[in-house]
Amino acid sequence: MLAEGRKRHPELDFRFADATKLPFEDESVHAVTISFGLRNVVDVPKALSEMFRVLKPGGRVVICEFSKVTLPIFKQIYNFYLSRILPRVSGLASKTPEAYSYLAESIAAWPDQAGLAVELIDAGFENVSYKNLSFGVVAIHVGFKGGQAK
Repeated sequence: MLAEGRKRHPELDFRFADATKLPFEDESVHAVTISFGLRNVVDVPKALSEMFRVLKPGGRVVICEFSKVTLPIFKQIYNFYLSRILPRVSGLASKTPEAYSYLAESIAAWPDQAGLAVELIDAGFENVSYKNLSFGVVAIHVGFKGGQAK
């Protein structure tokens, strides 16, 4: 994925790093993004703290992650799919079906939209908001580091 990013945007600096120990100086970047990865970080508060540390004042964090379905009837269908259908289909179609079991378990254990928003606020982010996609299957959270951009 990094190679593809570098190929498409050679003017950008792509890095592979531990989310809890980012290889950037304090207040050195304008934005931090993570998609479908924060849920896999062992110490989420530490990762959010690191994101906050490296952001310049006025910078933003954007997190795209699985979340909790908000539409009641769809929630039942989706949860049934995650817990019953996905593991069986992945067992037939994948060489690593346990990865799909982990996916279902990690989504179930992940906080809801408001819960992740609180974690962002606790890490110091301001003006935290989120937008649900596909009835909340995925949510995009945005937060800002206060202060004037340098």
